[in-house]
Amino acid sequence: MSPVEKYHVEPGGPEVRVPVGELMLTKASVGPTDNNAYLIAGPSGPIVLVDCAADADRLSELAGDRTVGLIVTTHQHPDHIRVLAEMAGRTGASLVCGEPDRATIEERTGTRQRGVWDGDVVRCDGIGLGVIGLVGHTPGSITLVIQQEGGPAHLLTGDAIFPGGLGKTNSPEAFDSLYGDAVAKVFDRFPDSTVIHPGHGDSTTVGAERPHLEEWRRRGW
Repeated sequence: MSPVEKYHVEPGGPEVRVPVGELMLTKASVGPTDNNAYLIAGPSGPIVLVDCAADADRLSELAGDRTVGLIVTTHQHPDHIRVLAEMAGRTGASLVCGEPDRATIEERTGTRQRGVWDGDVVRCDGIGLGVIGLVGHTPGSITLVIQQEGGPAHLLTGDAIFPGGLGKTNSPEAFDSLYGDAVAKVFDRFPDSTVIHPGHGDSTTVGAERPHLEEWRRRGW
């Protein structure tokens, strides 16, 4: 089964649960723009919620009786933070985002964020997530790395990397930045088996996208 089939979710449809070593990664599509929200849970203890895009009731339902201890926002765009303040109020979770996007997210949501950046590790109880900064879609877009022994890494890329191309940029300079970061920090670092889970739509792998990097560079997206 391909990653597209294995990890496919429909807007408002059932979630997909993906074992990643001892962790469980849950992917669900919420809201009118087919945003993917993710939850990362260990065998016990608090869990991590990534991108409070929409539908706070659905996000709370997905968490169930587990405590949300950490909420991570991949970038500052409004469609990824619609219910961030509401979920922060419901859960009392710590809030984390990319440092260059922090001030904008705080202004738009009225929340207090802890800024992280390239090479940091964010932790919630026994869950540790690597942080990669990918500059271009926004100044502070981050990708989260879920790595467990014995299996492929899973990357939550926000709107930086999708099946078939990079996220939207607003200038040639921003594209060059995002392309350079994606190549150096993702495609030069991770093997083909690595799974990419974007902020909208279907998942893919590093191996499926690697042959198209030159095409992306030539067309500029």
